[in-house]
Amino acid sequence: QVQLVESGGGFVQAGGSLRLACVFSGPIFNINAMGWYRQAPGKQRELVATITRGGTTDYADSVKGRFTISRNNAKNTLYLQMNSLKPEDTAAYYCNAKTVVRDYWGQGTQVTVSS
Repeated sequence: QVQLVESGGGFVQAGGSLRLACVFSGPIFNINAMGWYRQAPGKQRELVATITRGGTTDYADSVKGRFTISRNNAKNTLYLQMNSLKPEDTAAYYCNAKTVVRDYWGQGTQVTVSS
């Protein structure tokens, strides 16, 4: 079983920055891609950013130019650098790992952006 543990969420004012981290463990050689998703109260979970095993990244239009996803394989850690945060970025953020068999999810970390 792949295990994912997020950290780095918190409370920040609009325009501020946060960096989320997701430490992954287990049979990580099965992971094809990883990503960050978020879910605000009353809304569906949505894709924020993804990164493939080869390092190709993709972003939701709402975060392009502000967020950066990266992966440190030596530390088994996935990151999400979030700059120029907006109140609409407030949500629980989840780390995701995709294998051929299934998706794995972390427990989530809350990000709250005040106006």
